[in-house]
Amino acid sequence: MAQLSKITILNVDDNEASRYAITRMLQQAGFTVMEAATGEEALNLAIKNPDLIILDINLPDISGFEVCQRIKTNPHTASIPILHLSATYDDTESKVKGLEGGADAYLTYPVESQVLIATINALVRLKQAEREREKVTRELQEALSKVKVLSGMLPICASCKKIRDDKGYWTQIESYIRDHSEAEFSHGICPECMKKVYPDFPFEEEG
Repeated sequence: MAQLSKITILNVDDNEASRYAITRMLQQAGFTVMEAATGEEALNLAIKNPDLIILDINLPDISGFEVCQRIKTNPHTASIPILHLSATYDDTESKVKGLEGGADAYLTYPVESQVLIATINALVRLKQAEREREKVTRELQEALSKVKVLSGMLPICASCKKIRDDKGYWTQIESYIRDHSEAEFSHGICPECMKKVYPDFPFEEEG
């Protein structure tokens, strides 16, 4: 997991006292914190891609539910984990609404420091694991895109063994395979051809 000092959290709460308390709690745990007091500020700061957003529901301009939905439907911010933290919307219906609206977790006040930090760490780990998975997937796709595979019927001369390409030109089989695959050739001569080409060469008899 990344070092806590490198993890940035956006703390969104219109209540100055509550926002200060949570920010202090996060800073003492080693996180870097940005703050927003309105939904519009939260949307503007979300573009900076913090590692996680703590989002209050009862905001003065835009509901926290709507802020969450807008962040999650924006391709540039959709992967940011959102933790709803509310003192007033503490009923089951609100929790369900928040989670179904895209939030990754939902906590209510009063919240213990250990529970909040553990929840944040779990969400950040999930995000980092997803990033690693996407990185591996991209690398695999790039590797597969570089692999060339020969398939289908190849028109080959029965006499000289040249292959006719898509443009109608006849080319050496080595050149054709090299151009249409990742194979490389190292030339040598087999024992049977050696005897035909160099009949006077003193071969050892196989015993």
